[in-house]
Amino acid sequence: MGRGRRWRDGSGELWVPGRDAPVPVEIAAGYGTRRRGLLGRDGVAGAMLLTPCNSVHSFRMRFTIDVAYLDRALRVLDVHTLKPGRLGRPRLRARHVLESAGGAMAEWGVRPGVRLTIEPTD
Repeated sequence: MGRGRRWRDGSGELWVPGRDAPVPVEIAAGYGTRRRGLLGRDGVAGAMLLTPCNSVHSFRMRFTIDVAYLDRALRVLDVHTLKPGRLGRPRLRARHVLESAGGAMAEWGVRPGVRLTIEPTD
């Protein structure tokens, strides 16, 4: 799913081209769930999609995260790793942000130019 979709809080599956199995993803579309994000957690099983969103920070985070900035069609614009206590630069064309544990995105093949698919499961 991507362009024109109305996102809701819940869970889903992240599909990365070239990867045989999906990655579990939490969808944070409401104000409260986006604001909370991964704060207060010791890790994340899979990934979290923040939507709408074009910038994040890692203040008060307990672990290093990978951040992928996505456009409306879920195409990856940029990927960065943020250590705790950092502020990511806003990406003007980004409409969604995908977060995961540090190093996970490289392992999954998430890199600029790749178009992802997210299918809600609830």
